[in-house]
Amino acid sequence: MFKRFRRLRFNENLRLMLKETSLEIRDFIYPLFVVRGEGVKNEISSMPGVFQMSLDNILKECEELQELGIKAIILFGVLESEEKDSIGSEALDDDSLIASSIREIKKKFPNLFVISDLCFCEYTEHGHCGIINPKTKTVDNDATLEISAKQALVHARAGVDMIAPSGMMDGIIHTLREALDTNGFENLPIMSYSTKFASAYYGPFREVAGSSPSYGDRKTYQMDFANAKEALLESLEDELQGADILMIKPALAYLDIVKELSLNTKLPICVYNVSGEYALLKAGEKAGVIDYEKVLLESMIAFKRAGAKLIISYHAKEVAKLLKDNL
Repeated sequence: MFKRFRRLRFNENLRLMLKETSLEIRDFIYPLFVVRGEGVKNEISSMPGVFQMSLDNILKECEELQELGIKAIILFGVLESEEKDSIGSEALDDDSLIASSIREIKKKFPNLFVISDLCFCEYTEHGHCGIINPKTKTVDNDATLEISAKQALVHARAGVDMIAPSGMMDGIIHTLREALDTNGFENLPIMSYSTKFASAYYGPFREVAGSSPSYGDRKTYQMDFANAKEALLESLEDELQGADILMIKPALAYLDIVKELSLNTKLPICVYNVSGEYALLKAGEKAGVIDYEKVLLESMIAFKRAGAKLIISYHAKEVAKLLKDNL
């Protein structure tokens, strides 16, 4: 005697009733890249459909996102090279591009959940994620913690709904939690980039964010992609330090890490479906070698099945339209 699994597959309604993993529009967070100016909407060559936008166009985009039912964005500030310096001073100013953009978005769309990326790679002339130690020629962890706390308070005072530090500095969650709590922002959540790998999948992002390192790489502070146990330790350490949500980045090649983390934490898990993953699917669509919409939805379900609660994705608008069409 053997089990006939197909009994539960013959009827479409029964298949729907028994579906274990669901995909909802509310699961998605959409990345936005704000630049100075007016009327600016620069498409990224390697990421069709993704743009650098001035604030007026960012506001139009937010309106479209709300109409689609997308409830959250993650905001990145993008500077011209002449605005950058060795420590990313722009990020420490209450009238900075990112802070003023947060204020305007929250003013016009108070119900839109705004997450700010907290890092220095977009603001430093060297493109690394903090202050450089002149002796080691790499990021000084503890000096960067100090200015990261200042940056977090800039975002908090601007009215951001959640902070997401992406620089992979040791002790960053403890530092930010302490700074926020002692300055009256104890209810502001932190979504940790708790396991962020030194990945080649980030290539197109560095074009849109203007954040490529001017020398070297980020392997001294981002995770070695060969190390699964260390990846779990990184995330669990951020949980101990006070993170409210844990994130795995990239997503598609790291579903084993997502699953392992989901078995070891009760915190919500977010995945960042990164630029290289997006670009690969778009290239496959253009070449006609995949059924794009089916592969897209299959990938999103894979993230949820592995244990992710939230998905940051450049595909979010497309997925929202597909889900609406299938209601």
